Amino acid sequence: MGHTGYITMIMRILRKYSVFCIVGLVLLSCKDQSTTSLKTEKIEFTKEGTLQIFRQDSLLVNLDIEIAASDYEVQTGLMYREAMEETQGMLFIFPNVAMHSFYMKNTEFPLDILFIDDSRKIANIAENAQPLDESGISSQVPVKYVLEVNAGLSQSWNLQPGDSIVYNRN
Repeated sequence: MGHTGYITMIMRILRKYSVFCIVGLVLLSCKDQSTTSLKTEKIEFTKEGTLQIFRQDSLLVNLDIEIAASDYEVQTGLMYREAMEETQGMLFIFPNVAMHSFYMKNTEFPLDILFIDDSRKIANIAENAQPLDESGISSQVPVKYVLEVNAGLSQSWNLQPGDSIVYNRN
């Protein structure tokens, strides 16, 4: 084998091992990242409006709400928060009526999730969604709004499908 053959063989070996080294470094980097806490700073509630829930003409609940309307706000929701007051909720406003699914990834406290149609009537209630659970929670019907409140409140307020909401932005 001449010089050219040896050089070609050495180049193939170096390429082969450099790929292994790069893959190894990437895997080690990912491993280090997964064991490191990826949490961000805790987010505080910001009142952006009020929301009332009615059964016919009777006021059942009056809440301060934070509104999730942008893509980032909708995707983040109540993640990275330790708690929410009983008089607070997060209202998700979607641009179109559609089926929606939620999960509790990085959400540290249980929630009741109220799925609300475009006429602002409660269509479905998912009670007691568990913290940090990544299972999907479906609206089961097309909706325009979703209201998240502390777990157990929808039952204590005796909320039912057909009850309606009215909200105002600050």
